[in-house]
Amino acid sequence: MTDALLPLLTRIADALDRLAPPPAPPIDWFAADGFVWQAEGHQLLPIPAVAALPLALLHGIERQRDQLLANTKRFAAGLPANNALLWGARGMGKSSLVKAIHADLNQTRAGADRLMLIEIHREDIPTLPVLLRLIRAAPRRAILFCDDLSFDGQDASYKSLKAVLEGGIEGRPDGVVFYATSNRRHLLARDMIENERSTALNPGEAVEEKVSLSDRFGLWLGFHACDQDTYVRMVLGYAQRFGITLDEADILRRAKEWQVTRGSRSGRVAWQFVQDLAGEVAG
Repeated sequence: MTDALLPLLTRIADALDRLAPPPAPPIDWFAADGFVWQAEGHQLLPIPAVAALPLALLHGIERQRDQLLANTKRFAAGLPANNALLWGARGMGKSSLVKAIHADLNQTRAGADRLMLIEIHREDIPTLPVLLRLIRAAPRRAILFCDDLSFDGQDASYKSLKAVLEGGIEGRPDGVVFYATSNRRHLLARDMIENERSTALNPGEAVEEKVSLSDRFGLWLGFHACDQDTYVRMVLGYAQRFGITLDEADILRRAKEWQVTRGSRSGRVAWQFVQDLAGEVAG
């Protein structure tokens, strides 16, 4: 009976082997300085060139720049460093600052001393423990970066982030620091916090549990809407970067008109204006 079943079992085993996903290829940690985490398949996709502005071009955020740069330098040197939360107004250079600092520090570093920048998307946060286990074996130090991090509604994945940042048994690997940007200081929607307050047996403890997520970041950097003088400095700095030689008064007049049409002032608005102007001049 066993001999008769053996060919059938062999065919079943072969079919299952064909259906099984191929093993993930080994990670080449030196393939690039930037990677994107692909949660499906648990792979790191190398990015040939990280889109980063020169650090000197980021105006109006000098205090935030100095604090994050100092923290990242300590991390790169193998010294204790904090996870960082960059929060505040849209378009004021939060994600640009992270990428600019990474690129700036790597200018003077080589080989295994060069920092990796690994981006994880907001929706892939539940797979963060898997990613950290992979990075633990990496021969290079890594800035783990999540842009526009926030949580809404019944989303409970923030709990896994809390555990990874501080409270998990394994803890954060020594060679990893976590930087996140968000428009919210506490990462959670206000109605999410208020709902906990109204339904919990102990409202104070429920709110504290939610708000404590942002407390896991040792470094908080606030970004606020810029004033007119800062906007002008941004525009002129970007114009110089693009080699625009128009009269300064004309550039600023048009920049203010652009600002009015957009209904806001920010580094992003200044950059978009100068890109449009550069294209017009070149054409």
